[in-house]
Amino acid sequence: MPYLDHGASRLYYETHGEGTPLVLLHGVGGNHASWFHQVVAWRDKARIITFDARGFGNSTDAEGLGRAAFADDLEALLDHLHLSRVALIAQSMGGGAAVPFTARSPDRVRALVLADTLVGLTLPDDLAARMQSIAARTAHLSQLERVLGPTFTRSQPALSYLYTALASFNDTNVHTLRGDQPMTSLAALDACGVPVLFVAGNEDVLFPPQEIRAAQQSMARADYLEIEAAGHSAYFEAPQAFNGRVFEWLAAQR
Repeated sequence: MPYLDHGASRLYYETHGEGTPLVLLHGVGGNHASWFHQVVAWRDKARIITFDARGFGNSTDAEGLGRAAFADDLEALLDHLHLSRVALIAQSMGGGAAVPFTARSPDRVRALVLADTLVGLTLPDDLAARMQSIAARTAHLSQLERVLGPTFTRSQPALSYLYTALASFNDTNVHTLRGDQPMTSLAALDACGVPVLFVAGNEDVLFPPQEIRAAQQSMARADYLEIEAAGHSAYFEAPQAFNGRVFEWLAAQR
């Protein structure tokens, strides 16, 4: 099993395929295994790198740094693999690694996909207030109600169970996640010059599409993709639509 020793922690990663490197950064309910749909769909077209954030899956967090170290861990992995420039695809919490890394090292990021997330972004006051209200309204929801849309949970009970089973391998969850999240303004991310794609599931209750759309519209170099019949985990719930449309967008970036 491939590990990278970073400080006192061990970080697990996998690589699949050859070609343009795409790094997949999971959310708080996931780990490297959550991307199985994308690995199989894309490994014949690109080099796919999956990565367990510290405290998730097979990775440890001996220092207890949590999200404060996510961007540093990503940089260490890219250096370890001798990757000078990559595309980043981040879901939910994964934005907390992808956004600060892109802001400080834009020359190493060919394109950035932010899927069902505004994590790591300092939002305009009105949008931030709406997101705070949404967080309060959704705080009582079960984990499945938070991360999967009703269309998926009704039609795919076995895969809904698999989602929770994958999360059971994590030492960390949304309530125990440690560390201070580095923040980047939308204007600063836009100024990096890196193409950005915001992806929203139309049933996402945590990051509703209208709020993600509002963030995208405030940037000059950002595009928007909405996926039907998907909640907060569009990559998992609607993989065919996600894989086809996201890969098409990535292929168009130069």
